Amino acid sequence: MLPTCARLGGYETPSALVAGLARPFRRAVTSPHSSVTNRGLVVDWHVVPVVTVPIIEVLTSTPRSRLVSLDVRGQRFSFEPGNAVMVGTHGHSERRAYSIACSPEQAAATQRIELLITMEENGSLGPNLAPATPGTLVDVEGPIGAFKMPDVPTGGRLLFVAGGAGIAPLRSMLDHTLRRPSGPRISLLYSARRGDEFAFIDELQRHAAAGRIELHQTVTRDESSAWSGRRGRIGRSHFEAVVHHPERTFCVVCGPEPLVSESVSTLAALGVPDVQIRTEQWGK
Repeated sequence: MLPTCARLGGYETPSALVAGLARPFRRAVTSPHSSVTNRGLVVDWHVVPVVTVPIIEVLTSTPRSRLVSLDVRGQRFSFEPGNAVMVGTHGHSERRAYSIACSPEQAAATQRIELLITMEENGSLGPNLAPATPGTLVDVEGPIGAFKMPDVPTGGRLLFVAGGAGIAPLRSMLDHTLRRPSGPRISLLYSARRGDEFAFIDELQRHAAAGRIELHQTVTRDESSAWSGRRGRIGRSHFEAVVHHPERTFCVVCGPEPLVSESVSTLAALGVPDVQIRTEQWGK
């Protein structure tokens, strides 16, 4: 997934800590002392570290996406759920931003970070990742970004809304939250084009079957009889099914611009306070 902007409901941005990484670059990133408003971010120029690591695995996640794992053994790489990295083949100038699709806890346990990358029409993962095969060295810049899950108080509810590859940073946040001994009640609204394009769906359905999350899926372009679930874009009826106490509901939305803007409008209409909504979008 390629994040392009974050809409944040009035909170201080934390510092993303990375130590022991070589060859820093200067990039505009959110400062821990920058002010944040609903109109955007005040950014400062900071040194963003870069590390060179190998691709360790490339797995088919959906017919149109791949889960790329990067080996970060020996690197002191810290990030927060929702952070992204800029990645490109070692020595090449072109890099693209991808949300980290695993939680910090998963990364620490496996010594790898995972990226969910949508394939291009020619079947590649883009000119910045050529070749995208195990053993290929890539330059990883980051972590970057100000997309962050809200602090949900006791008794609050957490609602994730994902469109397509927007599930990537939400998976990081979800796994992180589920590791808390007494975390909030969690719901996930997840839309994809077709029934076979839900990334991480086996994992998510296991969470749902165990009662750890409430999962709602819908497809937007699949007319085949193979799909027996809901159809159509995420709309008001989906939100009404999960937002019962808007004053205690905290929402994190990630996906294409139409999904994000419509979700924010619907949540506001249902009474969810603006400061309790976090969003990231692409494809303006």
